[in-house]
Amino acid sequence: MVMVTFRWIPLAARIARSILMPPEVEPEQPQISEQIMSTVMLSGGQVVVSLVAKPVVPTEIGRKIIDRAKVVLYNVGQISELARSEKETLSGSLRIALISTVSPVLVPGLFKYFGDTYPSISLQTEEMLTDTVKDKLRKAEVDMGIVAGPVREPGLLEIPLYHERFFAYVSPENPAYARESIRSESLLKEPVWIIRKGLRQLDPRELEEGTFTYDRFFEGGRVGILIQVVNDNGGITIIPETHTRLILYSLQHCLRPIVDPVPVRTISLVIRDDYIHEAKLNAVVEAVKHIIPGPLLDDVIRKGHLTL
Repeated sequence: MVMVTFRWIPLAARIARSILMPPEVEPEQPQISEQIMSTVMLSGGQVVVSLVAKPVVPTEIGRKIIDRAKVVLYNVGQISELARSEKETLSGSLRIALISTVSPVLVPGLFKYFGDTYPSISLQTEEMLTDTVKDKLRKAEVDMGIVAGPVREPGLLEIPLYHERFFAYVSPENPAYARESIRSESLLKEPVWIIRKGLRQLDPRELEEGTFTYDRFFEGGRVGILIQVVNDNGGITIIPETHTRLILYSLQHCLRPIVDPVPVRTISLVIRDDYIHEAKLNAVVEAVKHIIPGPLLDDVIRKGHLTL
């Protein structure tokens, strides 16, 4: 029955455009040939309109079809209005899943922004691993995910939010502390603490050429734990740029930029490709723009409103 109903929609549209017109409007013959005649045989061979009367008028069966068409077109309009309203609504629940190395940076600001700007939205956040975020998105168990890109998953849409460098956090007891910057290759020779397959020191064999990427250092857990481990045990750890603002001022002297090359990660907002809540999407983007320094923001979200 659903498919039968939907088959009425093209017919209804064609009838509405061709013969649902004011009586004083008389279409030219080319219009009759191209538009009206094409609808005549679509009702099982029944004549929908009489081409004899001037102006053109529906037959008895044609009038019934038109009446049905009006109802169908009204319902189609209601569906469109419902979709439009849903896109623009700024109330109800909003569930965001974030990886743990992004959560401390974004979550406090997200709650602040939504509490002040959109109090009708019930924001819920949860930390989880990247694969879990993607799985929950596919199952529609969360509305959005914020992860380190690229994602490249069928059925998911990725929107870059910001890009950030990595910094080294160096114990004053480590010889690298005396340097103004840390070369990427020198990390192979240092005791680097990471959170990947547990909290541990990096095995240099894991850093093959060209693989100095975010996911080589963080899988789960808090960056603050790595900093505390370095403070207590010496060595080096790698932290994202946005986390440098969370470090106590008295410990800022332990930060060193990493160079040659400069490692960078992209943090992206991920949604299902059938997500329709455009207003909520843009609300989250605006919140991120209030939290993250402007120079780090991706050009896509700097330009303004996103359209789904």
